[in-house]
Amino acid sequence: METEHNNQQKITPFLWFDNNAEEAMNFYTSIFKDSKIGKIHRLPTDGSMMTASFHLNGQEFMVLNAGPQFKFNHAISFFVKCKTQEEVDHFWEKLSEGGQKEQCGWLKDKFGLSWQIVPNALGELMYNKDPQKSKKVMEAMMKMTKIEIAELEAAYNS
Repeated sequence: METEHNNQQKITPFLWFDNNAEEAMNFYTSIFKDSKIGKIHRLPTDGSMMTASFHLNGQEFMVLNAGPQFKFNHAISFFVKCKTQEEVDHFWEKLSEGGQKEQCGWLKDKFGLSWQIVPNALGELMYNKDPQKSKKVMEAMMKMTKIEIAELEAAYNS
């Protein structure tokens, strides 16, 4: 018989925010399907949120409001696998709103967190046995901000 503890994931991303973790949590759960806010721990003094948990597509995350000492950077990003261009477009537009669109499917959201919005087709086309085809796909991707599947396929077939 499995206990509830055995069903939990072992590793949970833990995100440090200055003072807007609750806003970030609400933002992220509004974008991803099968998302929900979990437990919230509020300070008894003023009711502000200190820590909380939430789920995006079944993946648990934790957040903390802890002050401005640390900021997000590109050393950590979240890689979002997309089956279709429609999915790429959705996550690209929603997550970059108020943030910064970058090269090769990378973006920073309005909280400074880095995301990679990547269609499955990129890996399928780039990791091909034919090095010339792989090179063409890589060159096409390097010219993009948001990754466009049709452009990758055109490069692959050229």
